[in-house]
Amino acid sequence: MNIKVQAMGPYQTNCYIASIDGKDFIIDPGVDATQWVLANVTNPVAILNTHGHFDHVWSNAELQKKLNIPLYTPKGDVMLLQGSGWMPDLPPSTPDYEVEGDEEIDFDGVKVKFRLFPGHCPGCSTIEIADAMFSGDFIFERSIGRCDFPYSSPQAMKDSLQRFKKLDFDKTIYPGHGGTTTIKQEQKYADYWINNI
Repeated sequence: MNIKVQAMGPYQTNCYIASIDGKDFIIDPGVDATQWVLANVTNPVAILNTHGHFDHVWSNAELQKKLNIPLYTPKGDVMLLQGSGWMPDLPPSTPDYEVEGDEEIDFDGVKVKFRLFPGHCPGCSTIEIADAMFSGDFIFERSIGRCDFPYSSPQAMKDSLQRFKKLDFDKTIYPGHGGTTTIKQEQKYADYWINNI
């Protein structure tokens, strides 16, 4: 699998293009992501959102239209795609498919696994493709997503971290901000975060 990344917008939100078996998956197209994506895809098949915060979904609708491909968004965050009081200028988007919890989707032989880890927001999820986990704003290198936003839940974040601790495999983590890490590496810090949220 080949992974391209570009930090987008004022919050330097990572937009990823994961290419595997001749298929390009666009993950979290944020502010002004469209031109970069268009210049770096050859066979785009889907847009995947880890969650619904504006800096991860800003270019959803524009890319849906230009590429004529479906958008997959965790069900719990669909309401965030239509704008909010704290980001009224967000271009609204509508998913073609609302992902339910921990769901695996088969794209003509390429398996994409969504794993729900709420806390940062209700639909906050990771997305696994092959040996990569795209973690959005759930897990970063030596950090976790904030849980003091509207619709955040500190208790849900603690529960999610408990589940994350129990994952019995390792993959490279590609977070929504900053550099890569691994599942095993971040599991070492899970108890610290659980005790300090």
